[in-house]
Amino acid sequence: MTETTTILEERKDQIHLTGQGAIDIACNRESLAGAVSQRACVFCGSRVVLYPIADALHLVHGPIGCAVYTWDIRGSLSSGPMLHRLSFSTDLQETDVIFGGEKKLEAALIELIDRHHPNAAFVYSTCIVGIIGDDVEAVCRRVGEQKGIPVLPVQSEGFKGNKRAGYEAACKAMFKLVGTGDVGDVPPVSVNILGDFNLAGEIWIIRDYLERMGVQVVANITGDGRVADIRRCHGAALNLVQCSGATMELAKMMEEQYGTPFERVSYLGIEDMAESLYKVADFFKDKDPGIVERTQKLVKEELERLMPELARYRKDLEGKKVAMYVGGSFKAFSLVKAFRHLGMKVVMVGSQTGTKEDYAELEQITDPGTVIIDDANPLELSHFIKEKDVDVFVGGVKERPIAYKLGVGFCDHNHERKEALEGFVGMLNFAREIHSSAMSPVWRFAPRRANRIAAEKKEAVNE
Repeated sequence: MTETTTILEERKDQIHLTGQGAIDIACNRESLAGAVSQRACVFCGSRVVLYPIADALHLVHGPIGCAVYTWDIRGSLSSGPMLHRLSFSTDLQETDVIFGGEKKLEAALIELIDRHHPNAAFVYSTCIVGIIGDDVEAVCRRVGEQKGIPVLPVQSEGFKGNKRAGYEAACKAMFKLVGTGDVGDVPPVSVNILGDFNLAGEIWIIRDYLERMGVQVVANITGDGRVADIRRCHGAALNLVQCSGATMELAKMMEEQYGTPFERVSYLGIEDMAESLYKVADFFKDKDPGIVERTQKLVKEELERLMPELARYRKDLEGKKVAMYVGGSFKAFSLVKAFRHLGMKVVMVGSQTGTKEDYAELEQITDPGTVIIDDANPLELSHFIKEKDVDVFVGGVKERPIAYKLGVGFCDHNHERKEALEGFVGMLNFAREIHSSAMSPVWRFAPRRANRIAAEKKEAVNE
């Protein structure tokens, strides 16, 4: 039995093949300290959700490594303040662990608030803080009263669970801001955008669509986010929740506390982007009778520009195989549909934070034999990429080296991407990037790919 086979056997309850029996994937398990997987910890989960709030101070209470690991972890753009691009840490040392870090935390908060004048401050607890027992909440309350701004503890000790638990910790911290602002000027046809982090400016694309429909966006939560907007977001008539794992908890709390309904949406791909806009139009059609017609016009105009361009790329990409490993499984639904528009076949799909319901839905929309995997490790990803003879691998910064070492085209669909992939224009950008990756002549010099190309040419000659 090979090493690869052994590892796959040990994790067989987190791997499933579409069409081979009932799906019952074990998922949402706690992250294990020292375990090598592609999943992040609780602290990382909270940090990636809150980090894009651009006019807030973000202070990591813990060793410097935690702040380094998550610094600039999302390529979130801001239309104004840039405070979120700075990474601050209390840099706990051995003596702080022995005697406690509360004094150091208080001094750091006071100095940073005086220097940068943020509209709020988030303080992230890390593993070591949970172990030594610093009363972070008391320090935040004391400094907040002294400085006159919200200073919010984020209970995100890394050992408490997994990345999804970090999302929940972030939502609980944000919810303390909700309901503290004036909503007198919020119009009846208004929404909040939840779970979009403005990677490469994507939230601006979505806001433009909504504005063309006649819908006002009250708060971006959290891409290009502002503290004042989050304070008044309870005045919006509807919450639009993308990346449901990250901000669904906040949407549920707002529904319970303020009666704000929410819709799950996705801005990736053609069908899901159009469906998301139509959901908004349908919700507001009684308040604004013309919104449905405006939405139909918007979608028609965008598709008339998009479809001819996609057809050009499809000619080259037809039949090529794709593997993907993403953070939230909700994104995977849209990507499977997007690849079908390009004539490509998804042969493996994995997620860091998927639920049983998510994986059951993935099985419904994937082809027989597709590998569905939860919380994969690099060895498994490499194994399936080679086994399925993949042409393109879609992932994030941690998956990129795997693709390059195996001689496979790569598309970054995660935190650090520089190209907007949401919206109709994002679908065109996505097709262009996939095409340039899959069709690059460099693969002729990668041994595994070169052998396949030679075999295909030989077969064509024989025919």
